[in-house]
Amino acid sequence: MTPVLYSFRRCPYAIRARLAILSAGLEVELREVVLRDKPSAFLEASPSGTVPCLVNAGEVIDESLDVMIWALKQHDPEGWLSMPQAGYGLIAEVDGPFKHALDRTKYADRYPGTDPEQQRSVAAGFLNQLDATIDHWIFDGPSLADFAILPFVRQFAFIDKDWFDSQSWPSLQAWLERFLASERFAQIMEKYPQWQEGDRPIVLGR
Repeated sequence: MTPVLYSFRRCPYAIRARLAILSAGLEVELREVVLRDKPSAFLEASPSGTVPCLVNAGEVIDESLDVMIWALKQHDPEGWLSMPQAGYGLIAEVDGPFKHALDRTKYADRYPGTDPEQQRSVAAGFLNQLDATIDHWIFDGPSLADFAILPFVRQFAFIDKDWFDSQSWPSLQAWLERFLASERFAQIMEKYPQWQEGDRPIVLGR
């Protein structure tokens, strides 16, 4: 049976899962979830009730990085998993402190007492370091780190794109712009209707 991926188009966690599945050349049935109207089949499958959630022959993978690794361990034609161990440390920083600061910059009203400018400075500190690391890619070629991190840098950039573009991050900004202009990004950001029980399957990767 074709694995099922519950996804939400704009969610950075779901974006990175779709990126890895596309790179691996796998086919999954894509079910677009509207987060304010989650279908019962998704809630029954996902322990956390969050996207992405991959269901494969009874196995449920409920974390985006685990979905990426699941896909790439089956087929990794671009060698994304052949990255230095430091890449996992960068991903952990993005999933932890950077995402914490990103959320409190973008959604400050959800966090009473938060100073969004201070949180933006925290996020910018990490991006300063990342800019100094990038030479076209984070490492010698495209890797898991690039495509696990890019969706979150994109989300942060579009909080205030003029401010982001005015920063002295030439390598980081060029890295992001190449991603946004890529056919790969266009493919995984195609719009699909909300999934309903009984819908004709939409296959990602076909």
